[in-house]
Order: sequence, then structure tokens, then C-alpha cells
Amino acid sequence: MPILGAFMVPHPPIILPEVGDGEEKKISEVTAAYEKVADEIASLKPDTIVISSPHSIMYADYFHISPGKTAYGDMARFNAEQVSFDAEYDEELVSTICRIAEKGGMDASDKANDSDSEGQGGLALHEFPAGTMGERDPSLDHGTIIPLYFICKKYTDFKLVRIGLSGLPLALHYQMGQIIQKAVNETGRRIVYVASGDLSHKMKEEGPYGFAPEGPQYDERIMDVCGSGNFKRLFEFEDSFCEKAAECGHKSFVMMAGALDGLSVKAEALVHAATFGVGYGICRFEVGGPDENRHFLDIWRDEKLDELRERQKDEDPYVKLARFSLENYVNAGKTLHVKDVMDMGLPREMYKNQAGTFVSIHKNGALRGCIGTISPTCGCIAEEILQNAISAGTNDPRFPMITPDELPWLEISVDVLDEPEPISSPDELDVKRYGVIVRSGYKRGLLLPNLDGVDSVIQQINIACQKAGIPKGEEISLERFEVVRHE
Repeated sequence: MPILGAFMVPHPPIILPEVGDGEEKKISEVTAAYEKVADEIASLKPDTIVISSPHSIMYADYFHISPGKTAYGDMARFNAEQVSFDAEYDEELVSTICRIAEKGGMDASDKANDSDSEGQGGLALHEFPAGTMGERDPSLDHGTIIPLYFICKKYTDFKLVRIGLSGLPLALHYQMGQIIQKAVNETGRRIVYVASGDLSHKMKEEGPYGFAPEGPQYDERIMDVCGSGNFKRLFEFEDSFCEKAAECGHKSFVMMAGALDGLSVKAEALVHAATFGVGYGICRFEVGGPDENRHFLDIWRDEKLDELRERQKDEDPYVKLARFSLENYVNAGKTLHVKDVMDMGLPREMYKNQAGTFVSIHKNGALRGCIGTISPTCGCIAEEILQNAISAGTNDPRFPMITPDELPWLEISVDVLDEPEPISSPDELDVKRYGVIVRSGYKRGLLLPNLDGVDSVIQQINIACQKAGIPKGEEISLERFEVVRHE
């Protein structure tokens, strides 16, 4: 098989004696597992090693593949400039990856032409965003150097492909891996894939990044997933959970899983440690022949769509109306009004009462659009929702317009706002119960209550100020409001 094996490894600078100055002995079990990985790679004798690193060049909407013939990197920023490497890139494999990506990765999976594949990732595959543009710093990063440190002690007769992560969804990282697999098969390269990434940085109170309960939870889950080789479960890690856990390598592991798509894998967890408050995990993946039961993106996508369809059957009338409005506009360009929805059997108060409403749209656990009105601007709540649903899906300046293929993947909630009331102090706020409105002159910002990742009043106020463009230190007035949330 062209893909000979794969490995999940960490990249703590302290593991190097030149950096750790004796502290590395406290994680000797991680060093021993790393050396075992290096021995196995040496026995496989790959032509090329592909490394995905969270510390390579990273863009929000693009996968950067390091260009050129060679690259140099050292550990000078960690006071160990004597640790340095010159790497030779596999230009042919890089070129092939880029060509397949430029064509949209259409051969990356059996379902590459499915509209569902486009909708769940938020980008059409014919626009697959990967290539060698945007090289800001050609130097090898420490997420690449540390694996090379161990590998090159045992084996040096290989070329390198280095790929950065992105801010794009997990599904597109998996598809990036599928494109790598396609390029490897086309070139006939014998490769080893190394997914570089630390685990949670929130494992201990006394650690450099402190503690969060999500830290140990993340490490336990990811070691179970990767140790068992059940890569479908990689998609079950929500963005908000990963952010609270302060993980480093999740998308690197997902990209590796994509490179192993449709192949039999024997997985083994070699070690886990969190001695310094950061999780370090090493797993090995022995790769076999084709296995049609291991197309995990397809499996996850089908299961997720079934789940969403079932949930939509029981949606609240407020949410049904928002979805109906958005779908009519996106699919047919039609703006609905109250007279068009009189036969939907909506509750009487939606036609009778007035209120400000916010429509929030999420996809794969991430915000996709949110727009609303603080006070009523229409004759009734139903009309307010009809208008705000379209705005949230098509006019939120933070996101591109929602496309027809995305519609089945959307989760929608509707907040109906009570009348705001002025308050004199942040002490009168509660992030779970009250939303906040901040004002300074003509500038005004709002944040809804009970949002994932907003855990304190100060954080709530700061985010509202950022949305309003109010700089720190500027005098503000505060209002609070309650909502009825429909999901």
C-alpha cells in the first residue's frame, strides 16, 4: 500500500534534552513511545513523510502546503538553536495534491459530487481551498521539527510534505486528507503520515494554561477514539468543547483520518501523559488494504442528516416559520409575508403580539448567521421572524450567504425579546438569564443570554462592545433583557 502507516504524535519542546535541560526526564514514557514510532518509521522506509502541523502557516479559509525545494528550521525561539533541520520537499507529490485540490478533489471520495458533501462543509468541492499560495514564513515550525528530531535519529532517506491546518470545518480537514490519499495513489509514493498535535492545554491548575474540566474530558475521549481507530467519532467533538479544552491537534488528527479513508487500520494507543499540564498522546496506525466500512465522513454525514431530519419534524412553530422563510428565499428568491403563512397553524400570539426577535443559525455546532431586532419593527412576531430569518441567512456580514445545499444541515433557534430595561451596574446582569445591550453615543451592541462560551458578565459586556465597535475604556450605558428561546 502507498500509505504504509500513520502516527499521532505531540510536539512539546520540553521533550528535547536541549530544551528541557533535565525536565524531559519527567516525561520519559513519552520519549520512549516517540522512539518506538521512529523505529517503526525506519522499518517502513517511506519515500516521503507527510506532516500536518498546527504551527505551520494557517489561514481561516485555506490549507497552506509548504512550497519550494527545501526548508530550514531550528529551535532558536526555545533557546536551542543547535537543534536544526534541513528538509527536502517532495515537489511532485505537493504538485499533485495541489492539482487535485484545484480540480476540487473530485476523486477524493465516492460521494464528492453529492450536494450533501457541499452543504455540510459550507464550500463546494469545486472550490476546494488548498495550495501553496500565501507563504509567510518558509521556516520549519516546531510542530514539524520535533517529530523530525526523533525520526531523523533512525531514518533520513525521505522527502517531506508539510501541510498546515485551517479555520474550516472538520469535514473539510477530512476531505483534505482524502485528497492527500488520492495524490499518493496517483504518484505511487510510499508514505508515512504524521499527525502532529498536542492534546488539551488545560489539564492542571498549576499548568501554564490552567485547568478546565473539558481538558481531561478531551484527552480521555481523543485517546479512546484514536486508540480504537473509530475515526467517525472525531466529528462528535463540537467546536465549543474543543475551544474550552484548548486542544491543539484535533484537526491534524482529522486530516490524518481522511488520508486513511476507506483503508483497514489497526490502531494502538502507546502513551498518554499530562505531567506539565498539557496532554501528550501517541498512537500508531498500522494500515492494511481497502475497507468499505471505513468511509467515515460518508457514514457521519448520513447519520447526521438523518438525525437533523428527525429533529426538524418536532421543531417549535417559531423555528418552523424561520426555516420556512429562509428556505423559500434561498431556494426560490421569495420573501414571505404573514398572508403567505396563514395556513401554517401558528399560535395566535405570533399574529397578535409584537416583539423584537433574533434568529440564530448554526451548522455543525458553529455559528452560521445571527441577526435580529431589539424592538419590534413589524406588525407582529410572525412577520418579525419571517424577515429576520432571511437576514440571518443572507445578510450577516460575518458569513457568506447560505446556499441551497446547506439548508438540510442548519440548526435554527429563535429568541423573542422582552422589553429592555436600563441598569446601573454589571452586578445586575446574569449571563444565563439576561442578554445585554451596550450603548456609547450612536454605537450600540447586543449579546443574547445563555450562549456557549460566554461564562462571565465581563466577557458578555466585552463581546457586546466589540460588536458595537466601542473601544475599551469608553464610557457605556447598560440595558438588560430576557428572552424566550425557541429551539
